[in-house]
Amino acid sequence: MSISQEVARRRTFAIISHPDAGKTTLTEKLLLFAGAIQIAGSVKARKAARHASSDWMSIEQQRGISVASSVMQVEYRDCVINLLDTPGHQDFSEDTYRVLTAVDAALMVIDAANGVEPQTERLLQVCRARNTPIITFINKLDREVQEPLDLISELEAHLDMDVIPLAWPVGMGRNFKGVFDIQRNHMRVFKAGQDRKPNEDEIISELNNPILEERFGSTFADAKEEIELVSEASVPFSISEFLKGKQTPVFFGSAINNFGVQEVLDALVDMAPPPGPRNAIERDVMPDEKKFTGMVFKVQANMDPAHRDRVAFVRVSSGRFERGMRLRIARTGKDIRLNNVVSFLSQRRDILEQAYAGDVIGIPNHGVLQLGDVLTEGETIHFTGLPFFAPELFQAVEVKDPLRSKQLRTGLKQLGEEGAIQVFRPQAGAGSLLLGAIGQLQFEVVAERLASEYGVDAMLMPSRYNVARWITADEPKELEKFIRSNQSNIAYDVVDAPAFLATSSAHLRVTQDLYPSIKFHNMREHSGQVFNES
Repeated sequence: MSISQEVARRRTFAIISHPDAGKTTLTEKLLLFAGAIQIAGSVKARKAARHASSDWMSIEQQRGISVASSVMQVEYRDCVINLLDTPGHQDFSEDTYRVLTAVDAALMVIDAANGVEPQTERLLQVCRARNTPIITFINKLDREVQEPLDLISELEAHLDMDVIPLAWPVGMGRNFKGVFDIQRNHMRVFKAGQDRKPNEDEIISELNNPILEERFGSTFADAKEEIELVSEASVPFSISEFLKGKQTPVFFGSAINNFGVQEVLDALVDMAPPPGPRNAIERDVMPDEKKFTGMVFKVQANMDPAHRDRVAFVRVSSGRFERGMRLRIARTGKDIRLNNVVSFLSQRRDILEQAYAGDVIGIPNHGVLQLGDVLTEGETIHFTGLPFFAPELFQAVEVKDPLRSKQLRTGLKQLGEEGAIQVFRPQAGAGSLLLGAIGQLQFEVVAERLASEYGVDAMLMPSRYNVARWITADEPKELEKFIRSNQSNIAYDVVDAPAFLATSSAHLRVTQDLYPSIKFHNMREHSGQVFNES
């Protein structure tokens, strides 16, 4: 096949949701229905022998949550699907944001009992800012949940886009009978599923089929009335409007019971866009260009603790990757030869021979690649849009055993470079390193990983700082002068970008008034050199 034909086969999407909406369960079942796995992991029983295939980190398996994004590639209906499972917990929203820069569509999972929740809204804002097409799956219809019409109204109020139901539930909870496929004009009858794909489902054709009302009585009669209402009230579904991020198709089901999964998987193949152009500072990069380009959107240390490995996840932006090819790192100008690049099915890895635009590949390395690095066949380009946010919580970190100080610094350097936590090195003296986080759970995860992956028993202690802002100035001498005058409040992050640490918002405001030539930023780009205005 040509590069253009291979690119057209690709579908790269992220699954997003509020915690406990069933996102990881749905991820499992999509893998199951695509034929990538034969039996799904138990995501409900945290102490069970099986865990979700997408949750590989020990702390994820213990707590039953996803705290790191994972990547899985499967083939289905002659399409290559790159599926990225993201953390639902808001404390890890930075990781999710960065993943959303690497995908072409999003699958949003809604808990039918809770509707649109706060973390879902934040992720929607990110998708809307990028005009990312969204497919919506309303989950847990086998439980007592909100009325479907109320859920649709709530979605419309929060999404700021047209919500188009392409399926409709017949009943809910104990009275859940199945889902009517509005597009195909048939009903798939509910049957409680297991951890294996069902051999066949019962399908009953046509909304006006008298068998449906005879068999399901008033439950179907109510659903039929609602289907006719939403079909009349909704604007027609338009692929072009969906691809612009102005419409979202809605499906219903119960992922834990395998129900509704098939429709969502087919929708991803039929509706989600193939890879498109990627914006760089120098130019737009087209996916079917002959030469390879790609960007590191995630770095994960110790996916295999036995080998102390470190994997850079690269979204291929253009061209074809071939095993053994030599690529240039735009940031350093150095070339690397790639012989051991891998593809993923969560913790399972396969050596990759080739990949195309839209694919996500893993490059094992020892600190050579950083977040935001661009790989090319020689051209120097810089992709944009991979942000770091100013942390809102701080803790000082020290090691209980002074002989493990080197391991502590190594561990924090690697965890900082992968974006799991932000690490700041104080300007003044040899004080404790500072950890900056968006949420408290990040500190707990870092402490757990330091212990399990680096053998470091770390002490996390309160810090006097509450606010951080990266600092720049039009005149380098002005910045140097400011740093000299405020040494006790200056620290450097993992890419040596200077930051001002304030004890309070009032402290920050006073400092800004005193130094009008200094720019204070609450977000920086991955390079540390390009800042967004605060």
